[in-house]
Amino acid sequence: MDDRDEGGKFREQYPEEAFVRAVAELPVASTQNVADEVGCSYDLAYRRLPRLEDEGKIEHESVGRSFVWVLTDEK
Repeated sequence: MDDRDEGGKFREQYPEEAFVRAVAELPVASTQNVADEVGCSYDLAYRRLPRLEDEGKIEHESVGRSFVWVLTDEK
């Protein structure tokens, strides 16, 4: 099976929709919980979640020394 799409780019094994869905469905969406739900490493979730925040799809709240991720309010 080829790991590249029709344009020659590598396919994402963990699409961004999986991260957004995990944030929406988990009762407490910590970075580790999202990584476990998506099935990826903590490091990948740690890099991907802030990127989704920059795109305005999710945001974080600080709880102690951890982040809890939530969906962005669409007003």
